[in-house]
Amino acid sequence: MAPQKPLPYDDKFASPDEYVSELLNFVASTDVFQILCGGVHILDFFTIEPGLFHAALPKEWHPFLLSCDIMRLIDILAREDLDSLQNDGEHQMPESLLNYIKSIRRLSLSREYAPPDRTVAKPTRSVSIGMKPKKIHEVANFADYVDRLSHEVASHDGNNVTHFVDFGSGQNYLGRALASEPYNRHVVAVEGRENNVSAAKGFDMSSGLSVAPQVRRNKKAWDKIRKAAGPGGLKDPERLAQAIKDVVGEEGLLKDAEAKPVDFRARNDLDATYTAEDGKGFMTYISGRLESGDLSGVISDIEQGDLPEEKKRELRLMAVSIHSCGNLSHFAIRSLIMNPDMRAVAIVGCCYNLLTEKLGAPTYKHPFLRPTLQAINGRVTRESEKNDPEGFPMSKRFSEHNGDGVRLNITARMMACQALQNWTAKESEGFFTRHFFRAVAQKMFLDRGVVQKIRHRTLEPGVEETLFDLSTSPVIVGSLRNSCYDSLKTYVRGAVEKIINNPEVPEYAELMREKMGSITDEEIEEYEKIYLPRKKELSVIWTLMAFSAIVVESLIVTDRWTFLKEQQEVDQAWVEPVFDFKLSPRNLVVVGIKK
Repeated sequence: MAPQKPLPYDDKFASPDEYVSELLNFVASTDVFQILCGGVHILDFFTIEPGLFHAALPKEWHPFLLSCDIMRLIDILAREDLDSLQNDGEHQMPESLLNYIKSIRRLSLSREYAPPDRTVAKPTRSVSIGMKPKKIHEVANFADYVDRLSHEVASHDGNNVTHFVDFGSGQNYLGRALASEPYNRHVVAVEGRENNVSAAKGFDMSSGLSVAPQVRRNKKAWDKIRKAAGPGGLKDPERLAQAIKDVVGEEGLLKDAEAKPVDFRARNDLDATYTAEDGKGFMTYISGRLESGDLSGVISDIEQGDLPEEKKRELRLMAVSIHSCGNLSHFAIRSLIMNPDMRAVAIVGCCYNLLTEKLGAPTYKHPFLRPTLQAINGRVTRESEKNDPEGFPMSKRFSEHNGDGVRLNITARMMACQALQNWTAKESEGFFTRHFFRAVAQKMFLDRGVVQKIRHRTLEPGVEETLFDLSTSPVIVGSLRNSCYDSLKTYVRGAVEKIINNPEVPEYAELMREKMGSITDEEIEEYEKIYLPRKKELSVIWTLMAFSAIVVESLIVTDRWTFLKEQQEVDQAWVEPVFDFKLSPRNLVVVGIKK
């Protein structure tokens, strides 16, 4: 089942080691890559002069990039055949830019998905309740993939995998598919959020994996509840809960005329009954947040809840996950090494921005890497997360490369979550505009004293300070209502209002009120007049950041594979695409099989 190459690298590389070596050398020695993947941030786009576009990119690139239509640029970067590229613009593409594009493409792991040459079972209608087409594609393909992988594991020593352990199961779409026909597997869903577990059990009732208890309804009382909840209230858990409380009291129970209890609890709050049947799949839920790959507590719960006939056989586990966020992917991969009962792992990661940093702040060996900064209106980051042994990188090779290790800040990791190939003109213009508004707002915050310029590090004697050693205090704005993105004025008003009304940071809210509360429409319009002609600069930089970060994702995935290859207990390890990139861009699975 393992692919011909353990990593989907370009065929021009003779071996995995040659690919990894060139990848590491490129990341460590290419200034433009380091600047675009960690050296710049959208907040500082207009807070330095002459601006990030001019500071970040070679001067010879400027005429071509500013004259090239942005969608045409995206095509050149991500879609077109570079060997037959025709210049149809005002300026010729510089050779150095073309070489940079070729390097990024060559070092990026392939995402080309080859559909199986057989029919993949799709989840039945009852199992696929709650799934969108993207999720159905992911669940159908991954359930088939890990089922086949489990048979591969069994072929090594003749013993079947007894349980799939789903790290971060969410609402358990994958587990429900594996526990149902045609797989009928035993699945342990490990999930840290109780509301997800409750929702998953509700879906289990709908799919037939579990049996819902009979619920008596009092028609008159139910009519009162529906009226109290108001239009659409029955679909809103909070409004429904409040309506039940108002009508029938705290317990959600009412005595009818015959003094029999009547239950008004929501479906997801009912206790489902799971009945084990020979040859049928079975679900076990374990609620709790994992802090490492040690599954001793989870395994203990499996043993306690197992079927009588299963207690007689040895546990043989496989860790699986579709899009386990941040360090959860690391926990799942490390579980293969830390637990004797774990036989294999198959992990598709995502949310690289949630990864912690193993090696801490950058040193002088990383002149362009902007430290991961603490937002002045955000939650305080735990000190342990700045040098977290569970963070990136996992492997010894990546941790020790060049004597200082490979380091990525949150900006680079966040950009690795993009999917440049899938960008449309409408979507691109939408987020270019949002980023433009945010960058101009930060310039306003700086000019009016809401934020300050900060220096990233103490420079070594004789080292000259550059623009990349400076930035401004980060401010979290977050998402705003859609109407706030109609213009720069509505954006600034919405952002200021949101921060002022945030009860979690009252001291910062007061500063924002004092410094920004008096800004006039005319002042905002003047900022727009100055910076709107430079919006193209921002669009180009953001596009190049997203393009370059394809290598960042390849770096993260290759580090995970390298970690597995470094472990004596591991027999096989590989990476391959398991989803259609157009439907699911985070489509690389990391597989490890124990000896």
